[in-house]
Amino acid sequence: MIAGKVVGSIVSTRKSENLVGNKFMIVEPVKKMQGGAGQLVAIDNIGAGIGEYVLVAQGSAARIGCGLDTSPVDAAIVGIIDDPNGLE
Repeated sequence: MIAGKVVGSIVSTRKSENLVGNKFMIVEPVKKMQGGAGQLVAIDNIGAGIGEYVLVAQGSAARIGCGLDTSPVDAAIVGIIDDPNGLE
């Protein structure tokens, strides 16, 4: 799991049937957790907004965490961080 900041959103009108009705956000991992990775697209079922710091699960944990076990999801926002002090 990584911590990151929501920096934008993506709209996709054509996508897998399993993804219809889901919101996609662009998340930039905090510098300490980037590990060479840049921004990523994460499914958002909890209502995170742009500018908020979030927890992101990746891989099979993302699919399970957002209840989409059979969907092509590789990253999911699973929590909103209340106090991001010390992350940046």
